[in-house]
Amino acid sequence: MKRNEAEEFVSSLLGVDTGGTFTDFVYYHQGSIQVHKVLSTPEAPERAILQGIADLGLSLKHLHIVHGSTVATNAVLQGKGASTVYIGNRGLKDVLSIGRQAREQLYDLQPPTSPPPVSEAFCLETGGRLSADGDLLEPLTDDDIQLLVQQIDLLKPTSVAINLLFSYLDDSLEQRLASAIPDDLFVSCSSEVLPEYREYERGMATWLNAYVGPLMEGYLARLETQVAPAGLSVMQSSAGTVGAEQAGRLAVNLLLSGPAGGLMAASYIGELVGHKQLLTFDMGGTSTDVALIDGQIRLTTEGAIGSYPVAVPMVDMHTIGAGGGSIAYLDAGGLLHVGPESAGASPGPACYSKGGKQPTVTDANLVLGRIQADAFLGGRMLLDVEAARVAIAALAKPMGCTVEQAAEGIIKLANEHMVQALRVISVQRGCDPGEYALVSFGGAGGLHVCDLAEALKVNQVIVPIHGGVLSALGMLVTPRRRRLSHTLMQGIHEIKMAYLLRSYQVLVDQGLDELGQEGVESADIVVSCSLDLRYQGQSYSLNVDFDRDSHDLDDCQKRFNKLHQRLYGHSLQVPIELVTIRVAVSGPATDIELKPCVKVDRKTSTQVCLYGVDEPAQLLEREALEVGQELFGPALISEAVASTYIAPGWQCIKDKSGNLLLTLK
Repeated sequence: MKRNEAEEFVSSLLGVDTGGTFTDFVYYHQGSIQVHKVLSTPEAPERAILQGIADLGLSLKHLHIVHGSTVATNAVLQGKGASTVYIGNRGLKDVLSIGRQAREQLYDLQPPTSPPPVSEAFCLETGGRLSADGDLLEPLTDDDIQLLVQQIDLLKPTSVAINLLFSYLDDSLEQRLASAIPDDLFVSCSSEVLPEYREYERGMATWLNAYVGPLMEGYLARLETQVAPAGLSVMQSSAGTVGAEQAGRLAVNLLLSGPAGGLMAASYIGELVGHKQLLTFDMGGTSTDVALIDGQIRLTTEGAIGSYPVAVPMVDMHTIGAGGGSIAYLDAGGLLHVGPESAGASPGPACYSKGGKQPTVTDANLVLGRIQADAFLGGRMLLDVEAARVAIAALAKPMGCTVEQAAEGIIKLANEHMVQALRVISVQRGCDPGEYALVSFGGAGGLHVCDLAEALKVNQVIVPIHGGVLSALGMLVTPRRRRLSHTLMQGIHEIKMAYLLRSYQVLVDQGLDELGQEGVESADIVVSCSLDLRYQGQSYSLNVDFDRDSHDLDDCQKRFNKLHQRLYGHSLQVPIELVTIRVAVSGPATDIELKPCVKVDRKTSTQVCLYGVDEPAQLLEREALEVGQELFGPALISEAVASTYIAPGWQCIKDKSGNLLLTLK
């Protein structure tokens, strides 16, 4: 990419985050930012994107779109992926069904059975078995291949997942199988998706990739055609972007696409305001995502989507089914529940007047006055207070309370769910929430953040500018990136340095080539290396950085021992194994500048009454606040894409970039 082309690319960017209820847009052009929200169209997500582009009046000619998609995530959670055949070695076709034989409830000896990810009829087996040293134990014959092709022809799947033993040592057998499968089928090889040890986790990642790959390829191809000549990149779960053509081939890397954008933006905002230790709280219409940032975004290879383990790198976060659209209901015993089922975008909460009848968190906030009916989405969407009251009244009557009391109960229960989620990623990991600032974003986050902070004893809260569309903003500050890995599995004292460096170079060259195909100049690419180490006999490893220039493995061992001591309270005097090498290859991040905030004179402050609050609350527009202006709760701050409730006892100051900095007094 030439320099003048790169500048044009940077000056016209559109971040798009498709959520379960809303699709968010952040447009960046020549230093200025526009934000927008439209209701999502889950049956055809591209429709909402095209509507948003039209609403913003954008020209596609010099536009580059960075997209966070929920298509892959929803397909997995709803069981609506492609018909997939799974191929393993002889005697090992049931690996995905057997799994780790772990029970969700440790002491439940009779857990309910769950259907296997792949039905028995679609699990096939073949020859081509390697030993743990990469030696051929059983050949892959022409008859084996012919039989497999015949079986696949009878089953008529859409995609095929191939997972042979120790394929990360030698991928030739998997590639031979893949080349024999008809070209009209989507083929996913474990040696490409996740060239690491642990056959079950590798197999799950390969199956998930095949399960959602055809859907993502088709969706991205349609979207790319419809937004042409604009360019299109996609956010990955590991907080890096990838070209649309490559994204569909490795769709398993897109399962946390949108939430990863939110973390990138939260980290960016944290640096602006001088906070590197952050608890992030992203509350949308369907779910809430929470994470911890301790100087940098944490990644994990032990994540999960629903009940499925996902061993590819992804941002380390905890997700619960609690959002603005979460439905409140009473169980058979009269106990109140909130979520995880959501009203979504259609029919949506009762107050949307789109056919929804069940009470939701959004309806409760409206009844309590925390959302003003004529200020939602900057006044572009009028909410129906009476419809919300009718929906909640259906709960209030059997509960023996008023509509307002029932609404307050819904909010308190939703808050408790979110507090528990925040404790999972902080307290349960040995971190004191009081040492962190709570960053709230998502369309509904600002309405709950003060309550959550008080419950966690957090004294500092950041409500970022454009917080209602922050994940879309994060798409724009994320570099093009590849994260590559390869299992070696050798004692650290046994490994030859020349072999180790060659192995790293293979991954580096692959990453450089892929970024080069997307127009990233080699001089702008940063390469970082790390390795997974463990004590001999352990099942799990810890990741430490590796310097290819000094290639000091003794220093890596010392840092591993210190990290193990810090995390687990002890270190061991036993041999250390090098399990997996990892490489991150990153292009430059776009330098998005949030210009100093300019006060807009539109409305003066008015006062509204909120249920459960003794004194009247100020109602203000966020853009009308002056930089440095002190504001004390109770107060409601409205804007085009979100609302913020400042509870009594909290002080709010608007910084020069437009962020709201809240402090508990």
